[in-house]
Amino acid sequence: MNAGKLTNRASRSHKETMWKAGAVLVAVLGSGVAAGCISVTAPDKPIVIELNINIKQEVIYRLAPGAQNTIEENSSIF
Repeated sequence: MNAGKLTNRASRSHKETMWKAGAVLVAVLGSGVAAGCISVTAPDKPIVIELNINIKQEVIYRLAPGAQNTIEENSSIF
């Protein structure tokens, strides 16, 4: 009776292994067939990306006291 149980378990394990191998084979073949169907092409119209960006720039300048006096004295030049 023990020999029958061992043989039954072994055949069931072999069947599961064969089923898994078959599933892997089908997946590999299926992906190979699908690979020929995929194509990548550029669009006919250009891609348009609209961005609303606000850029603010603040310029802060400081003059040396001597330069400030020179500009005030010679305002006609500047």
